Amino acid sequence: MDSRIRTRRDFLKAAGACAAGVTLAGCVDSGPRPVPFQPAAATPAYFSPIKPNILWITCEDISPYLGCYGDPLAITPNIDRLAGTSILYKNAFATAPVCSPSRSCLITGVHATSLGTQHLRSEVAIPGQIEPFPKLLRAAGYYCSNNVKEDYNFKDPTIWNDVSETAHWRNRGVGQPFFSVFNLTTTHQSQINGSDEEFEARCGSKLKPEERHDPRNMILPAYYPDTPTVRKMWARYYDLITLMDKQVGDILRDLELDAVSESTIVFFFSDHGMGLPRFKRSLHDSGLRVPLLVRVPRPYQNMTIYTPGGRADQLVSFVDFAPTVLSLANVPIQSYMQGQPFLGKTAGAREYVVGAASRVDEAYEMSRCMRDKRFKYIRNFMPHLPYAQPSDYCDQAEIMQELRAVAAAGGMAGMEKLYWQPTKPVEELYDTLVDPNESDNLIDSPEHHETLLQMRKRLRDWMLETKDTGLLPEAEMHIRSAGAAPYDMARNAEKFSASTILDVAELVGSDTRFLPAMMESLGDPDSAVRYWAVIYFASLGQEAAPATEALKELLDDPSPDVRFAAADVLCGLGTYSEALPVLAQGLLDSREPVVLHAARTAQRFGDKATPLMEEMEQARRNCLKPDGSYRNDNYAMFIDWALKHAIESCGQ
Repeated sequence: MDSRIRTRRDFLKAAGACAAGVTLAGCVDSGPRPVPFQPAAATPAYFSPIKPNILWITCEDISPYLGCYGDPLAITPNIDRLAGTSILYKNAFATAPVCSPSRSCLITGVHATSLGTQHLRSEVAIPGQIEPFPKLLRAAGYYCSNNVKEDYNFKDPTIWNDVSETAHWRNRGVGQPFFSVFNLTTTHQSQINGSDEEFEARCGSKLKPEERHDPRNMILPAYYPDTPTVRKMWARYYDLITLMDKQVGDILRDLELDAVSESTIVFFFSDHGMGLPRFKRSLHDSGLRVPLLVRVPRPYQNMTIYTPGGRADQLVSFVDFAPTVLSLANVPIQSYMQGQPFLGKTAGAREYVVGAASRVDEAYEMSRCMRDKRFKYIRNFMPHLPYAQPSDYCDQAEIMQELRAVAAAGGMAGMEKLYWQPTKPVEELYDTLVDPNESDNLIDSPEHHETLLQMRKRLRDWMLETKDTGLLPEAEMHIRSAGAAPYDMARNAEKFSASTILDVAELVGSDTRFLPAMMESLGDPDSAVRYWAVIYFASLGQEAAPATEALKELLDDPSPDVRFAAADVLCGLGTYSEALPVLAQGLLDSREPVVLHAARTAQRFGDKATPLMEEMEQARRNCLKPDGSYRNDNYAMFIDWALKHAIESCGQ
């Protein structure tokens, strides 16, 4: 596999298409083998006046399907050896189940939903007071290198001393401490696709026969149907993990060769869960829970309470990584950072972690989750949409095509069916200790009512405290920011009233008892309140009919998002003629986030969008440069994807 592949578009060219995301199951449902905590006080403390080197070895799209996490099928000798001298974190979680939102949080120590970087993928302005933490390390004398992926949803060419395919700690000055990142793309979701011959050339030929995984021996997640294709793809993923393990071994050997192993703190982790349906993109543990190993050499053992080989069950979030690195490097933690260090002199423990799912490619979403060590609460603010929305990139993947075919044929039973329903629950509550697959929704359980109320409140408090910009539909977020940073906009009370908007958003999914109040909200002065009132009617389905005339009035709303959402609901109620001109205008708007929302809405219209053919074709042409390439690999590409399928639905 070419580790230099950098973008999603490159992945598409190199290996075909993708899949989606969700919870740990099968052999690792119960977590790693239990190992008692071993406080470092049991051994002598070692202190060093020298700043430690810090190395991040990151990989893409894997859950903890590793030998050191108790997986009997994993062949990961290098990672397992690293675990033997590291702290293994059993409860480490990404803040988003997809790449760029997670990475923007990792590099800043600020939640993507606060920065406005929660959508995959886009370019967002970051306020000047928020510095990616490698810049803080550089100011403290560190050499910072990144080989090679950034993908933060914002651009800053001053983060690294070197970000390239040749970036390495070896390029630093004599005696200079380093922070280096090596991002391994071997396990990216795209790499399981293609013919047997293509996979053999890309991966299989680089493994010994005894390192290959037999599809017949795979232990499938309980929410997957057992078919030959599913087994083959599952085995391929394990092969890719084995290949990635070899690359980890190479990097660790470089540390030894350079005689810096004992002065380097090593992190190994993934950017989110495995790149398969009901893993990546999902707020279940399978989409958010990641492997995390941290090796702290003897000279720096005072920075942790665990001895090498210890197991930590404390909750760790990606938002904690930036302050942790700064703590280890003895660099001041910035006041804007929203996490807390889990290593170093100021290390602490957290009560819960939070995750956010927002737009991925052309598929809009708005879900948030709150998890403590036992319970997981998920709030789906767009319950009328399925978990597995149509999406060009994901739907090219062989395993996605297989699972959709099995679901369409009625071949799924029990928990296998849950992910493939046309809608999803408004709320979800799971006891992860007894239900690691997160299949038994306890939302109506009297026994868990107090837990539900507590988790609801925690999530609401977090959304308000962190100024969750996802309360604004995406185009509206950019419009209100007016070229500035969404982070700053959200802290301007005249532009963003989170509590007012959330009060209405929390009613989405409620029954018709709230219909009169939500009819009033359709006329609220705040466009975001009007938007969520429309989404409430979307969640009602055909029961939204009494609001038809009021929704028609919103087709002239000043906010594009409100107009398109109203058009979408009216389409569902069988009213197309008045909605179509609104989309026609939106498709030719000069603002790409506006066009994307219009394009996705047109796609949802199916063949009823046929009168929009001229505008859809023009909007696709607007996505291209003169040479036929996309104007950019975010909005322009996603607009084209949505409209391609919209046009196909119209029989063209």
